[in-house]
Order: sequence, then C-alpha cells, then structure tokens
Amino acid sequence: MGVLIYGAGSHYDFDDRVLAHLRAAIGNKLRRRESFFVEWTKGAVDGGGRVSLWITSDVPLQFRFAQPEPSVNQAWVRALLESSYTPGGMILTPEPGASAA
Repeated sequence: MGVLIYGAGSHYDFDDRVLAHLRAAIGNKLRRRESFFVEWTKGAVDGGGRVSLWITSDVPLQFRFAQPEPSVNQAWVRALLESSYTPGGMILTPEPGASAA
C-alpha cells in the first residue's frame, strides 16, 4: 500500500499500482503548470464518501510506494488526463482492461 501525501501532512492510502498511475498523470499536469481537481471514491471500509483535492504546484506533494513501482498502463494515464479537462476534474477510475475480480 502506497501513500499520497499532500500539503502539511494530509495522507491518502492507495494500492501501489493506482498510485503509480496517479503519479504519472499528476506529474504530467504539474509539469505544464496546470492546477486541477483530482477525485476518488472511498471504500466502505474507509468510511465511504468522496475525496476531492485541488492539486497545484504551490502545495508539496509526495508519493510513497511500499513496493517497486509497477509498469504503467499508458491507456489508464491518458484516461486520467482526459478526465482532468472536464469540470469535475481528474476522476480516479478503474484501470481500463482490468478484470473486475
């Protein structure tokens, strides 16, 4: 389990594979100096609901991985980037082509 740390210590747990794709997409946006929302749904075990963060290069951001970084599915990164240009911002969706186990 990896961790996204945003700002003054706010941390969010993600599977390393998900976190690697968020890092790729978020890094792409921040290199362009583009601020945006990123949003995901919390599981019932985490209390449910949604989290929405305004991502900007003015706020410190860390990605901490528990395991070596997995390979990146470019189709998933593109889908995340495409969603970032919508009014709702970047929506964390399941990996394209991943089986729903």
